[in-house]
Amino acid sequence: MSILFAGTPPNAAVTLRELLVAGTPISLVLTRPDAPIGRKAVITPSPVALVAEEFGIPTIKSNSVGEDELATIQKAGIDFAIVVALGVVLKDEALKALPKGWFNLHFSLLPRWRGAAPVQHAIIAGDKDTGITVFKIDAGLDTGPIAATLPTEIQPNETAGDLLARLTNLGVSLLLETIPRIESGLVTLEPQGANGITIAPKLFKADGKVDLNRPAANVSQQVRGVTPEPGAWLSFRGESLKLIEVRESNQVLGLGLLANLDDKIFVGCRAGALELIQVQPAGKSRMAAADWFRGLHGSDFKLGDDVQL
Repeated sequence: MSILFAGTPPNAAVTLRELLVAGTPISLVLTRPDAPIGRKAVITPSPVALVAEEFGIPTIKSNSVGEDELATIQKAGIDFAIVVALGVVLKDEALKALPKGWFNLHFSLLPRWRGAAPVQHAIIAGDKDTGITVFKIDAGLDTGPIAATLPTEIQPNETAGDLLARLTNLGVSLLLETIPRIESGLVTLEPQGANGITIAPKLFKADGKVDLNRPAANVSQQVRGVTPEPGAWLSFRGESLKLIEVRESNQVLGLGLLANLDDKIFVGCRAGALELIQVQPAGKSRMAAADWFRGLHGSDFKLGDDVQL
């Protein structure tokens, strides 16, 4: 049995490493090409490529799966593929190329939150529960039949980064249970239901702009949902202030107004307030909100250019 692992970002690299340590017969890796990273734009292999190199596994680096890539895959005698956040659209030719198909580890309970950012959207929407799904990829957007699921509760104050890390660990366990069933041909595939479908498109910087005109509970969900990427922010004195960590509060403050109460920093929302725990002013490192507040000068203590008093 020969398996292809396809993925790109850090959580996919964690999954690949754990599968290899457990003895999963992965003989080929597919990942995105090396890309510029950081302010100096240093050309760097993907996290998955680095793990493959560490374990001495041949790697295909490509933004597509065309004739050349399929030739390499077929030469390796691949039976099926495990996909974790590859970031490449698989066309019909590729989907039909593997005897047992391509199986994706998706970080939601499908059909809820189909798309590129299921973890972020689940938190932003205020979902109490989520989970992971292993499904067989078809021509649709995360629409293929389901091989296995594992539910979990979203914890209070859990950010998207926290939740993704936890779901990644759960995903490894689910894959280790599911891969043998795929290998043996005993996996059962169940069609996705037609009800409860939601879409989770990729998030951009604009999606992280905080609107204090909403209740504190909704703002807190947004901040946690876009942390660490693309990041939550609002305007203060004409510059961007990143909100790294916040907590919902029932304090009553004027909309957008800042207050230091017992050395805790609060900002008023349309209903309730946010406690600012950690922030990052423009051009500076992240810091405790209390330290940032002490460094303010002048009388302008209103956050957000879009607050409507």
